Amino acid sequence: MQAIILCGGISTRLGDITKAIPKILLQVGDRTVLDWQLHFLREAGVDEVILASGHLHDILYEAVGENCGGMQIRYAKEEKKLGTGGAIQNAMQQISASPFFVLNGDVLLDFSVSKMLACLRPEMDGMLIGVLVEDISTYGEIISDDQDKITEFREKQPIQRPGYINAGVYLFNQSLANYFPDRDEFSIEREVFPYVRQLYAFKAEADWIDIGVPERLAYARQHFGR
Repeated sequence: MQAIILCGGISTRLGDITKAIPKILLQVGDRTVLDWQLHFLREAGVDEVILASGHLHDILYEAVGENCGGMQIRYAKEEKKLGTGGAIQNAMQQISASPFFVLNGDVLLDFSVSKMLACLRPEMDGMLIGVLVEDISTYGEIISDDQDKITEFREKQPIQRPGYINAGVYLFNQSLANYFPDRDEFSIEREVFPYVRQLYAFKAEADWIDIGVPERLAYARQHFGR
């Protein structure tokens, strides 16, 4: 089984922390972010990972190579800015079967993603993990019906209450590509997901963190995996 990890961004929000090292190679505990991600992908049966790289590609390749943690590593380097959707489209040229996982390269999750596999049906275009957070005010919110089909993606709201958010962990069938716009650069979140007819949420209460800003990275280094 295959997976794509999106790790080509410049990571401007982390400033000097990622000036010379890709965000996915940052240490959290005794592992890099990539090590954490490969660990839970391997438990789901993934044996080949495509790194959708770009910024600091050469440093990433030198550190990781073509095998890591017993998994084959391939690369889909973007030669220009593609956005999250364009990066997935570029990497999908190396995807040979359905379904396949896609991960944002800055998320840590203490959860067995293999549970998603049992729930994804052939007629679905895809599924994303909706993780429950206590305060949605700094996130967008996922709204779904009683069958967990996603009906709306709400923008950030100045409301402090629990809700489900997009965890940046996806399981797709190749049919998702039917919704891609006819251009190289686009956002999967803003320009694809709102139009997908069969997109579902896999709701989870799990330890999850996005390490894309310094304070969350610091929190992850203190608490994640302990």
